[in-house]
Amino acid sequence: MKISLSHYFPFLFLMFILTVPYIKIASAICHVDDEKGLLGFKSGITQDPSGMLSKWKSGTDCCTWAGVTCLFNNRVTSMSLFGQLDKPNSFLSGTISPSLLKVLNLDGIYLQNLRNISGTFPDLLFGLPKLKYVYIDNNKLSGQIPVKIGRLTQLEALSLAGNRFTGTIPSSISELTQLTQLNLGKNLLTGQFPTGIKQLRNLTLLSLEQNKLSGTIPDIFKSFTNLRILTLSRNAFSGKIPESISSLAPRLMYLELGHNALTGKIPSFLGNFRALDTLDLSWNLFTGAVPKSLANLTKIFNLDLSHNVLTDPFPQMNVKGIESLDLSYNNFHLKEIPKWVTSSPIIYSLKLAKCGIKMSLDSWKPAETYFYDYIDLSDNEITGSPVDLLNRTDYLVEFKASGNKVRFDLEKLRIVKTLKQLDVSRNLVYGKVPTTITGLEKLNVSYNHLCGQLPKTKFPASSFVGNDCLCGSPLPLCKL
Repeated sequence: MKISLSHYFPFLFLMFILTVPYIKIASAICHVDDEKGLLGFKSGITQDPSGMLSKWKSGTDCCTWAGVTCLFNNRVTSMSLFGQLDKPNSFLSGTISPSLLKVLNLDGIYLQNLRNISGTFPDLLFGLPKLKYVYIDNNKLSGQIPVKIGRLTQLEALSLAGNRFTGTIPSSISELTQLTQLNLGKNLLTGQFPTGIKQLRNLTLLSLEQNKLSGTIPDIFKSFTNLRILTLSRNAFSGKIPESISSLAPRLMYLELGHNALTGKIPSFLGNFRALDTLDLSWNLFTGAVPKSLANLTKIFNLDLSHNVLTDPFPQMNVKGIESLDLSYNNFHLKEIPKWVTSSPIIYSLKLAKCGIKMSLDSWKPAETYFYDYIDLSDNEITGSPVDLLNRTDYLVEFKASGNKVRFDLEKLRIVKTLKQLDVSRNLVYGKVPTTITGLEKLNVSYNHLCGQLPKTKFPASSFVGNDCLCGSPLPLCKL
């Protein structure tokens, strides 16, 4: 019997409607190798208190798992797992399983701020031909960076910052010529700055900060035409700032060389860095006057020249607004807080300890006090009262003015909830110690003219000694 196709059309149409969604769902299921590889990674994790990987389950679509991205025929292309540093349970403990080799289409591995990922440099990275981006930051990887790191020639970004890598930086790193970002900061690396890094001409970011690197900073920077960020702070580099750094002037935004043993004068070519946002030369051995050319840094927001041997005069800066300034502990004699600081509407950190300031706080009228987090005016010859100033701040974290001649009633000082440190020792402070000091983390009101019984406190006697008539624990008991 011949049956017309039209007879079945309603049934076929219904089947089409029902099966299309099924076909769509089936095609969205990730590849079996990707699932195995990711579940193998999960098996290497021994602790996951925040449930970061709780939805990584066999038989479910791994393209929907947290931190997993699928592209190109539903193959997994990146794995991104981020810990939240402000949440104690937001971490992963364990090792990086070599089973990730099964995820052949990975072009990005982001394991950042997970804190407890341990083991050595993951060799599996050498078996992922499409890998371009590796960010394994703020974990506990250890051992040496492998000599064969140069084989990862397809990499465009490599960050191993905040781990425990030791040994020297392999010379083969010069073969990673596609890199735009190289961050090996905050490890335990030793040896010298590898001169082969000059081959990485595409770099926009280079960070070797907080290691144990030594020797001079090589004069290799002419090849970096796109560098925006250079951070070499907290090492043991010596010698002068190399002349070739001047070639970075058109684009460089962050130059951080603090906490080394650099010598000589601050080069005047730094005044050509018109795009500079942050300049940190603190805790070195720089001598002489600050070059007048620094007045050209009109876009500078963060300037730290503290703890050097710099001398007067300090240039009049032409900034519209400075956010953070630290000139402490040099041989400056500023006499007053500079007008370009006073007029800043966005400043949050001002540190001018031992800067030869001779002025009254009563006459200092900053344009903005609301944003102030940190103020350090220690070891100057400042008079007057800080009460009016500090009572207009809402987010102050730290105030230091020890070793001056400020005079005020401590009970009239409004101690905001955010305040953690207060040091007004060696001044002319009077009155009683208020109970509001109990919320502080650090306190020093020693060697003033305070009197009366102390509130219950966790602070040692050294916080209160040398006053006129303070009594009560941790000082001797009050007399009846």
